[in-house]
Order: sequence, then structure tokens, then C-alpha cells
Amino acid sequence: MDIRSEVKKMKEDSPQMAALSIEVRNQALLAAAEALLNAREEIFKANEEDIEAARDAGIPQAVMKRLKFDQHKLEDVIQGIRELVKLKDPLAKVQMARELDQGLRLYRISCPIGVIGIIFEARPDALVQISALCIKSGNCAVLKGGKETARTNKVLFDLIYQAVTKAGLPKGCMLQAEQHQEIDQLLDCHDCVDLLIPRGSNAFVQYIMNHTKIPVMGHADGICHIYVDEEYDKEKAIPVLVDAKTQYTAACNATETLLVNRRIAAEFLPMAAQALTGAGVKLRGTEEVSRIIDCEIMGEEEFHTEYLDLVLSIKLVDSLEEAVQHINTYGSHHTDCIITENPEHGEKFMQLVDSAGVYQNCSTRFADGFRYGFGAEVGISTGKIHARGPVGLEGLVTYKYRLFGEGHIVEDYASGKRSFSFRDLQV
Repeated sequence: MDIRSEVKKMKEDSPQMAALSIEVRNQALLAAAEALLNAREEIFKANEEDIEAARDAGIPQAVMKRLKFDQHKLEDVIQGIRELVKLKDPLAKVQMARELDQGLRLYRISCPIGVIGIIFEARPDALVQISALCIKSGNCAVLKGGKETARTNKVLFDLIYQAVTKAGLPKGCMLQAEQHQEIDQLLDCHDCVDLLIPRGSNAFVQYIMNHTKIPVMGHADGICHIYVDEEYDKEKAIPVLVDAKTQYTAACNATETLLVNRRIAAEFLPMAAQALTGAGVKLRGTEEVSRIIDCEIMGEEEFHTEYLDLVLSIKLVDSLEEAVQHINTYGSHHTDCIITENPEHGEKFMQLVDSAGVYQNCSTRFADGFRYGFGAEVGISTGKIHARGPVGLEGLVTYKYRLFGEGHIVEDYASGKRSFSFRDLQV
């Protein structure tokens, strides 16, 4: 397949996609959900074949967890689609209304970005989530999944594409790239792809960012932290810590580093170690930590590590300020949490930590588009331009300015014949 020619056709179809009514887009989503439910056995069979091939290829266990698409994953994506349908239309929203002068009215209106390329590794459920969000937000989507789940991705894509085009979406609403070499072809489509969203390993995301002129939104790492303040509640701290590390270790929002205030280390660390090791977590810490609990000794530079496994780094700090400094130095600006009963400490932590998500007394695993009520997410952005954190519908729209006049010309204002009044109108 010639990706460039296909994407150019998509670009031509993108205005039609943007102009579809919310009723058509929602009906297409419901049709896709129904198609997935009706073909569940076909999907599971393809996934089992992918899992078996990945196991034979020696794929790491942390990655294997992401390949699975079973009844639970199907129920999750179907629920995500149904929640997405309930959300308000993100398009044609008046964000600003202003009268520049009598009869000259300016409006800022939300609209789709256009053609979005999403390149993701491993997780086949990402294909469903991304497709659904692009459909709801009126964007055309080029989807390239990992080879590890090629069979599952093919079945999922075909089911969704056939359902939504039958429901009234243009033929260019979705495109699946299946060959590895097509990634580089896609990266070269800067004239017809408006945004790229990569989801995968650090090396993978860095490769995408370094080999394209297309704007890229995403994150390379998920090094999340929990800092246990001296004013902590152990009834909250232990369950939050165990959940953040073990609930789904392969996720980018799983906690990788525990920071503990020295004042409570002798009391807290043995309790935490017992709970964590009981949940199968291997502990690594500084030499100081190893004098309090049994753990593997690690060096300072190793705090840059994203494990995506049942392994946790531990360090002691003197203060909240030292914890913040460590997080801003070694973290990935993804999601970080403070365990404290002191509201001032919580507020200070949230102000000073430079991350997309800052939490108090709750698991970092909440950093997710579905759990934020976005319906789903195309990924998590740690950048600060356009979208940040879990990227749902709002992150997939931009805006355009509409100006209505009655024969107004700039010369009248340049000459002083007329002047601007700048009066905000009711939105």
C-alpha cells in the first residue's frame, strides 16, 4: 500500500468527516460497539494466536500483559465507547464571542484537528479507544499497531471500519497501516497528516519525534512517584502504594519510585516492605534504605528507570522540597502523588511538582482518560502545548476564528475613520 496516496485521500475526506452531525458520529460509535460484541469469538481467536506467537518469540512478560485482549478488555472498550457516546459534542462549541465594531463579530469555534496518525505498540485495546475518540471528535485516523498483535489489530480495525462506514462515515475516516516500513512513509506525510501520537517505549517515541516534521504529542516515559510525607496516614498510605505499584504494573501510570521522609522512615518502611513484598514486589533502594529494610542497593542514576514490572525504587529525603527536586529531576512529568494529612503540604507539592498529574492520597493509576470521565484516551501527554495529561476529546480538537462583517474594510480603521469597540458578547 502507498501510504502517501492513501493519506492524501484521507485529507480530502477530512472536511466531510468534520462536518458530520453528532447524531451520525454517535450512531457510528454504537454500530462499532455492536460489531465488536457480535464478533467477540473471532477477536479472541486472533488474539490467542498473537499471544502464542509472542510467547514463542520470547516477548518479555511486562509486554505480554499488554498484548492480551480478552472478555475483560472487550467489556472495558465497549463501556468506554458507550460512555463516549454520552459525552457532549466537542465540535462547533463557541469558545469566544466578541464584537470588534458595530456589525463586525468574531467567534472562536472548536473544530477537529484533521488527520491524526497514531502509532502504538502492543495494546490492541488502544486501537479501539483511539478509533472511537477520533470518530467522536470528527478526526480521520491513520492507525499503525505493533506486529505483536497484528492479527488482533486487523480483526478489530476491519470490524470497526465496516461498521462506521456503513453508518455514514466517509471512506477516508480510517486507515490501517500494517507493514513496519509504512511507519517511515507516514512520518514523511507532513503535508497531509496534522498530528502524530506515538504510544510505546522510550526508544520508540524518541524515534518518532526525531524522524518527522509532523507535530508529535505524547510521552516517552512513565516514571511516576509517591512521596510519603511525615504527616501521613498509614491506613491510606499502604493501600495506595500497593495499588499504584501492583494493580497493573505494565501501565505508564504505575508508580516506579517511593520517596519517604526520613522522620518516619523507621516506622513506615518496614510496614511498606511487608505489604509490597507480600504482593510480589522486588525492592531496590539506596544504601541508607537497605539499613532499614532488606532490599537490593541501587545507584542514584538508576532512579531514571521505568520498570513496568513488580520492581520499586526507594529513597529517603529530608523534606517535601527535596522530594519535589528529586521528582522534577528524575521523573517524566507524568503523574506524581503525595501522601499527607497536611493540606498545606499537599498544596505546596501540587504547585511545585512539574507534572501533568499531581495527586494527594490516591493511586497514580487514576491517570487515565476513562477514569477522568473522558470516555477513553488516545494517550497521555507530558508536554505543555495544546494538551496535557490523559488526552481525550478536548485534546483532539482545535479551533478556528469566524469573522462576520457587513462590508467592513481595514482602511477605515487605519485612517481613523472608524475605531474598534471590542465588546464581548454572550457565549
